[in-house]
Amino acid sequence: MYRQLINNEEFTSIQEAQAGLTSLLARASKKKNFYRVMRNNKPVGVLIPDDLWLSFLEDLEALSSPAYLKSIERARRSKKRYSAKEVKKALDILDI
Repeated sequence: MYRQLINNEEFTSIQEAQAGLTSLLARASKKKNFYRVMRNNKPVGVLIPDDLWLSFLEDLEALSSPAYLKSIERARRSKKRYSAKEVKKALDILDI
């Protein structure tokens, strides 16, 4: 199931993160989310489970590939358009 990443964000204070780093990462991994670490109500960092981090790295690597970017450019110039229903079917996404 595909979810919008911003919905997976939670917040924690730097004190809570320091006191329970292992449990925060375990919860983040189990819930497939990440924690924005705050100090004085200002963001100072992000705790990301390893599987999510590896996914980010894979996406960044793909986006840094000139061949991949050219394929995106070609697809955008193409006249073929897909409906939301066709896309969901191709990605095997069920409506909720």
